[in-house]
Amino acid sequence: MSRNVTVGIDGSPESRAAAEWAAREAKLRCLPLRLVHVWEPVPEPMAQAPPAEGWGRIPRETAEGLRLRHPGVHVDMEQIPGRPAEALTEAAKDAELLVLGSRGMSGIGGFLVGSVGQAVVAHAEQPVVLVRAGEQAADGHARGPSAVPSAAALSGPVVLGLDTDSPDDTLLTFAFEAAARRVTPLRVIHAWNLPPYFAYGLPADPELNAMLGKQDAATLAEVLHHWKEKYPAVKVVEESLSGSAAVPLVDASREASLVVVGRRIRRSPLGAHIGPVTHAVLHHATAPVAVVAHD
Repeated sequence: MSRNVTVGIDGSPESRAAAEWAAREAKLRCLPLRLVHVWEPVPEPMAQAPPAEGWGRIPRETAEGLRLRHPGVHVDMEQIPGRPAEALTEAAKDAELLVLGSRGMSGIGGFLVGSVGQAVVAHAEQPVVLVRAGEQAADGHARGPSAVPSAAALSGPVVLGLDTDSPDDTLLTFAFEAAARRVTPLRVIHAWNLPPYFAYGLPADPELNAMLGKQDAATLAEVLHHWKEKYPAVKVVEESLSGSAAVPLVDASREASLVVVGRRIRRSPLGAHIGPVTHAVLHHATAPVAVVAHD
């Protein structure tokens, strides 16, 4: 199968927002858009019953609407039997990225990442983007009167959370190319650990903190030097901050068009497959979040 942008749909507002975002991304990448609707097989005694009313309506109507709103984007649709998390993870293997919807928390800016989305993020080796239904549901696009995100894009930056101890080329390439496609700045955030005395409640040492901050900023600049030369058209804003990276990334998401975080691929079925920072960003960011798996 040719490369594409794949989006999982189920008829919910979240999946509609994800489909809108995916259509715009497909246009930016000059790729076809593939809609995947997963249905779980029924037990054998019910297998002969006719499909539920509207079973084929969701992908058909979604495809028709996207073709009208996004002329020039080739839209295919597919219905796949199986368990949603497993079927979507498998579908992602043929895609440049997989896009899923995620429900926003009532009254609080952020995601509620369901079991399906979390399982796909934890196991897919292709980038996965989670999109919430809301003001920034479609790549920073405002919602129009019809509750479908309008074409008036916000000029928010792409935000990247970067670990300078082990910077990954796959993650950096994804973030720089996302900013280049959108013609928007790339805001790179790295957090460095506070000195040990902080944990014991001892008085802060401003001079030591300043020295550590300068050292970390220099390291971040060194890591990004090659990439800034490779993507000269992308304006890069570097931020070296003390403490956990999750808080500044969530804060930055409020003005971002996309937040990019990494996930280290773990072959073992045991243990955590999503790091604590990525997990926090997934649950609380207000912008679409791209999780890029890497070795």
